[in-house]
Amino acid sequence: MADKFEAVFPAGAAQGKQTFSPGVRVGNTIWISGMTAGDERGQVVGVGDIAAQARYIYQKMDKILRAAGGSLRDVVETTEYVTTFENYRATADVRREVFGEPPFPTATGVQVTALVRKEALIEIKAVAVLGCRS
Repeated sequence: MADKFEAVFPAGAAQGKQTFSPGVRVGNTIWISGMTAGDERGQVVGVGDIAAQARYIYQKMDKILRAAGGSLRDVVETTEYVTTFENYRATADVRREVFGEPPFPTATGVQVTALVRKEALIEIKAVAVLGCRS
């Protein structure tokens, strides 16, 4: 029997009117939707600070992964969309904080002209494989 497709929401979150899931699980693999540093009220956290925004996004991702029985340690791939490469290097420090010791997940940085939220400097999506570092 094939693994089934399951939507993954952070603890306490209900599926709203959006047409996407924050995360999708098939077997032990979790795909996390691209996220900006928008909080529960729709305000962007860390306006003007790409490192603060990246840190907040990874905290949001951790909540999704924990709802699926994993953690950020299970992340194997990230794609970071940025509106500018100015100060982008600061995200490397955040990745060290978040992922700890090597090996680190793969990472792709892509510059875009704009993101959905005008104050957002970065949007990150990720793929995780539960239990891959056990």
